[in-house]
Amino acid sequence: MTPLMKLSAITLDCPDPLALAAFYQEATGLELHPESDAGFAALDGEGGFNIGFQRVAGYRAPSWPDPAVPQQLHCCFRVVDLDEAEVRLLELGAGRPDQQPQEDRWRVLTDPAGHPFCIVRGLS
Repeated sequence: MTPLMKLSAITLDCPDPLALAAFYQEATGLELHPESDAGFAALDGEGGFNIGFQRVAGYRAPSWPDPAVPQQLHCCFRVVDLDEAEVRLLELGAGRPDQQPQEDRWRVLTDPAGHPFCIVRGLS
């Protein structure tokens, strides 16, 4: 069956698109799209898939796990070593919530704008 749609981008709301793009660029190695600016920035991924970051006035960071401000969306990234990846991501500006549902299998972190994301053991 031919798919009707193919996912081409995920876009995150944030207060500073270029700063958030820089965090994810360091973390993923993806390249900044040349037309990125202070209102919208993107990282170019493989196969035409992009991660976008759009400026939102009055942005409120998710408060995971507290549902007062829902997480809205979260991404998962596979890594070779959970401990090494966590240390490096924290150095880049990620946060680490106290609640860790299964930290032996995955870690919940937050990007500099407060979006939760997971790192999962399994990249080979």
